[in-house]
Amino acid sequence: MRSGFIKLCVLTLTLVIICSVFFWTKALWSLIVILPLIGVGIMDMTQKRQTIRRNFPVIGRMRYWMEMLRPKIYQYFIESDTDGTPFNRLNRNVIYQRAKKVIDTTPFGTQLNVYDIGYEWLNHSIVPLDSRKLDHNPKVVVGGPDCKQPYKASILNISAMSFGSLSENAILALNGGAKIGGFAHNTGEGGLSPYHLGPGGDIIWQIGTGYFGCRNRNGTFKEELFAERAVLPNVKMIEIKLSQGAKPGHGGILPAKKVTPEIAKIRHVEMGQDVISPPYHSAFSTPVEFLHFIKKLRDLSGGKPIGFKLCVGRKSQFLAICKAMVKTGIMPDFITVDGGEGGTGAAPLEFSNSVGMPLRDALAFVYDALNGFALKRHIKIIASGKVATGFDIVKNLALGADMCNCARSMMLALGCIQALECNTNRCPTGVATQDKDLQKGLVVSDKQTRVANFHNETVKSAVELMGAAGIIDPGKLHRDFIYRRVSAGEIQTYGETYPYVLRGALLESPYPEIYQFDMSNCSEETFQPLIK
Repeated sequence: MRSGFIKLCVLTLTLVIICSVFFWTKALWSLIVILPLIGVGIMDMTQKRQTIRRNFPVIGRMRYWMEMLRPKIYQYFIESDTDGTPFNRLNRNVIYQRAKKVIDTTPFGTQLNVYDIGYEWLNHSIVPLDSRKLDHNPKVVVGGPDCKQPYKASILNISAMSFGSLSENAILALNGGAKIGGFAHNTGEGGLSPYHLGPGGDIIWQIGTGYFGCRNRNGTFKEELFAERAVLPNVKMIEIKLSQGAKPGHGGILPAKKVTPEIAKIRHVEMGQDVISPPYHSAFSTPVEFLHFIKKLRDLSGGKPIGFKLCVGRKSQFLAICKAMVKTGIMPDFITVDGGEGGTGAAPLEFSNSVGMPLRDALAFVYDALNGFALKRHIKIIASGKVATGFDIVKNLALGADMCNCARSMMLALGCIQALECNTNRCPTGVATQDKDLQKGLVVSDKQTRVANFHNETVKSAVELMGAAGIIDPGKLHRDFIYRRVSAGEIQTYGETYPYVLRGALLESPYPEIYQFDMSNCSEETFQPLIK
C-alpha cells in the first residue's frame, strides 16, 4: 500500500504537469486538492505511532474517523429504545420531555418485555388516592438530635458534580434550577465556587479527601476556612465524601497545567503544582475519630446537618462506624449511599465496572445495619445513582431511602446528549467542558428552567405512583410494594430478596446469621478487619 501510494502520487503529479501544458489554469487549481493529500500521505507514512496510517496512508485515517463516529451512529441509528447504556432512549426521552415540559406520555403500551428476568413493577391498590389531592413536592426533615438547623429537603436533589468537571454555565444552570424548584444542589468535592453560590439555590457542600476550599497548604483540613464558608446561608448541609460509586477507593490528581488561577482560588491550592485528592482522609483514621470529626463540623457550622457519602465496600467497616455511633452517641444526620454503578466524568474502566456494591444491595444493607443498631430513626438515608424516573425514586424509597440524588439525569435535563466525551473536554453541549466556545451554547436562563421542570415533573410522577399504591406518605413505602421477576417462573418482592433485620438485632449477640462474621470482624477502634 505504501509503494502504491508513492506510485499514485508520481502518476498524479505527472498527469498534472502534462495537463498544465495544455490546460495550465485548471491544472494549477487541482494542486489545491492534490498537494495537501500528498502531504497528509507523506505524514502518515513517516509517523511511527499508528500502524494503519503508516501502511495505508490517507485511506487508513477512515478507520479512526469511523471509530470516533461509532457511538453516535450506534445511538441514533442502531440501538433500540430499550437497550442503550448507560441510559436507554426511553429514559433519555422522558427526561428531555419533562425538562421541556412537553407531552411525556407513551402510546400503544410498554416496549419492555414484562417476562424478562429483572423486570420490576409496583403493585397498585384497588382504592388508590386522588392524585389531585396529593402533595406533589413532599419534603423530608434532615437533622438528628444534635442538629440545630434542620433542613427540609426535597425527595429528589442534584448529586455531587464539581466545578471544573462541569462548566461554569452548567453549574449556574443547575443551581438556578434548584432555586426555582426548591431543592438542593451538591457541590461535589471540587469546592464551593461562585457559580454554586450566585443563583441562590440551596447547597450541600461536599468535603472530600483533598478538603478543597477548607485546607491548609499541605492538604490537611483547616477549621477556620471551613467555619467561614459553612455558615453561609445558602449552605444547608455538609457532606463528607468517603468514597464515590464510580471509582471507590481511588484517589485523583489534577495536573498542574489544568490548575487555572480561578480553580486555585476556589480550591485553595497552589498554582504550578499537581493537586492530589488522596484515596483516604487525613483528618481521622478510626471510626471513633470519624464520628468526632462529624461533631467538629457540626459545631463549626453552627449546628447544620452533617452527613457522609460512601459506596459500600467491606460491610464490616460500615458496621464498625455503627458501633462507633453507639459507643460515642455521635451520629451523622444523613448518609448518602452511592451505588457502584455511579457515573463520573473519568474513571478507570476496572473501577467503574468491577468495584463497589451496586445501589440496590447497598441501600438495603445500610438501612438494615442502621435499624439493627436502633439508629435509623435519627439518620436519613439518601440514595444516589441513576435516578431517571418517578419509579426509580419509588424503588429507592421502598428499599429504605428517605430521598434521592441524581447527577446524570440532571445533566441530560441541561441538554447532555450522552456523547460519552465527558473526559475529553470536548462535550458538544457545553456541560462537561472548560472550553469557553462550547460553553456558550449552554444558555443558563433556558437550562435552569429545564432542570426545575425535570425535577418537579419527576417528583410529581413518583407521588402519583405512590398514590396509585394507596400511599400518601413516602415514609410508608416498604419493600413488599415492589416485585421483581427473578426467573421465568418465579417472582419475589424486595422484602423477600432483602429480608428486613429487626430493630436492635445488632446491639447484642446472637446476631442474625448473615451478620455473624462481619460483626465479629469489626471494631469501633479501627477500620481494619480484626480477622486477618
